[in-house]
Amino acid sequence: MRINHNIAALNTYRQLGQANKGMESSMEKLSSGLRINRAGDDAAGLAISEKMRGQIRGLEQSQRNAQDGISLIQTGEGALNETHSILQRMRELSVQAANDTNTQSDRNELQKEVDQLSKEITRIGNNTEFNTQNLLDGSFEGTFQIGANEGQSLKLNFDDMRGLNLGVAGDIESTIDSSIAVTSGTTADVQDGTYTVAKDGDTFQLKDTDGNVVATGTDGKTFTGTGADNDGSTFGDDAITLTDTARVGGEVTIASDVVESFDAEISNSTLQADDYTIDFTSKEMKNSNGDVIATTTDDTNFVDAQGNTVLSFGAALTADTNLSVGGIDISTQEAADKSITTINNAIETVSAERSKLGAYQNRLEHTINNLGTSSENLTAAESRIRDVDMAKEMMNQTKESILAQASQAMLAKANQNPQGVLQLLR
Repeated sequence: MRINHNIAALNTYRQLGQANKGMESSMEKLSSGLRINRAGDDAAGLAISEKMRGQIRGLEQSQRNAQDGISLIQTGEGALNETHSILQRMRELSVQAANDTNTQSDRNELQKEVDQLSKEITRIGNNTEFNTQNLLDGSFEGTFQIGANEGQSLKLNFDDMRGLNLGVAGDIESTIDSSIAVTSGTTADVQDGTYTVAKDGDTFQLKDTDGNVVATGTDGKTFTGTGADNDGSTFGDDAITLTDTARVGGEVTIASDVVESFDAEISNSTLQADDYTIDFTSKEMKNSNGDVIATTTDDTNFVDAQGNTVLSFGAALTADTNLSVGGIDISTQEAADKSITTINNAIETVSAERSKLGAYQNRLEHTINNLGTSSENLTAAESRIRDVDMAKEMMNQTKESILAQASQAMLAKANQNPQGVLQLLR
């Protein structure tokens, strides 16, 4: 019998410590629901689990990204739906204007609506945005991250769906202040007044207030008087040469043998249908939103920020000037008939763009379904590694609890054994 070392008690104490440790581990797992609470529980399993967690969270975010992409596409496609409606109305007006039951004044009224509709197409293109990003002005080229890893993305761009790019924007109209002297002929000088510009076939005409043709030209710039004949001419055989082409339906104002102003029509290949202003002081051209479109250094040529020529006048401007770009020309039977095909092409262009966007939307919907399935399966795999089997762990906890109680009882019994030494001392 030994009293310095109670081996039975030491053994029982060790067993008690192991039982308590096992019970504490089981209780931690049961309370957290996790089999791996620290790296020491399963070092390799922890590394695998964390990698899977990164994939799962990436897949879940990719689903949200794809949903946002669909929202962006729906925003742009919804705006194009209205563009389609506008183009259909413009086509209807073109068909109406191509019928010669209409007078010139009738066609002028039809032209007014076409002009406003074309400007609305431009406004839709300039103002359709998603999260402050313009969609329909040709500037959007986006990448949707639709996977959890690098390079798993989808690219999408919107074409420019404004009137100029669809071919339904008209020429530039402006009233230009000028000081163009009349070239005197051999007959009476031109009388002061306001003359209206008309066109008969390929011939441009100037008409006085009574509707008499007083001067003609072939290019819309140079007009020569018809002479002092019996048509009531007030122009004699004098001539004027304007700096830019006169607008059919516009006016030419003459005072003291000088053209004070005239309505010009300048060929347009750069400006969207809109209303523009030129500030003579700041040398800037602005659209209806107040955005600077171009600037000038010589009051004649206007260039954009990239250095491209936007507009050139035949002579330097001398004052603030207003510009207007309307819709496709339907002011004559020939022009209206030709515009039908042009608008048809614009409708087909918008249809192709909407079809493309619809295809991308359907693709993204399938992408979302696939991401959801992948995330679900990967979550199940991660759960098998990381999560605890509650039933099994409760069994372990019960076992460790019973062992701990038994160890406590045996430790008490082992501590009583040295008491037997006292019997030898009696």
